[in-house]
Amino acid sequence: METAVLVDQPGTFVVVSTLGVFTAAFYSKGSPNALGIFKKIITFPPFLMFVLACLMNIFDYNLNENFQLVLLKIGSLVTPLALLSVGLQLTFDRKSQHWKFLRLGLFFKLLLVPFIIFVLYVFVFNQHSEVIKITLMETAMAPMITGAILASTYGLKPKLSSMMIGFGIPISFVTLAFWYFILSFI
Repeated sequence: METAVLVDQPGTFVVVSTLGVFTAAFYSKGSPNALGIFKKIITFPPFLMFVLACLMNIFDYNLNENFQLVLLKIGSLVTPLALLSVGLQLTFDRKSQHWKFLRLGLFFKLLLVPFIIFVLYVFVFNQHSEVIKITLMETAMAPMITGAILASTYGLKPKLSSMMIGFGIPISFVTLAFWYFILSFI
């Protein structure tokens, strides 16, 4: 579990909070400028809280237990609210132009990239450790809700991003079982 948290928080989350915000701001409507994009990155609330948490960890600062309990209760609402907000945007329009991009994106995210990581680490580098298995499972996870919210916020195909989450999560149950089965043999 510790390895998964280390891969997810400082790795994936920092990339989404920095490069993700940069990419979204750069390709969103309006004229991108370096200062404006930098300001959007450093004022992105999840990134600010991540930096604050890192500083608190470095300086070994602990919050009051009652305050921690309140934050824990509030934090437990984040995932359901994020799923609800993305789910409310999800529509099943059979004539949508996004279906081929959805298939391509989910194929890339759930099958192709994990396959490349699997071949690279298991066959090319001959690695078989728990860290490699965790890395592969993290790679094969459904698309990030934070990424979908970011894309929607910046007007970057919000319908497609909500479809990626809405279809990606249930489909990933099957593909993760597949990858878990494959990894049980190495």
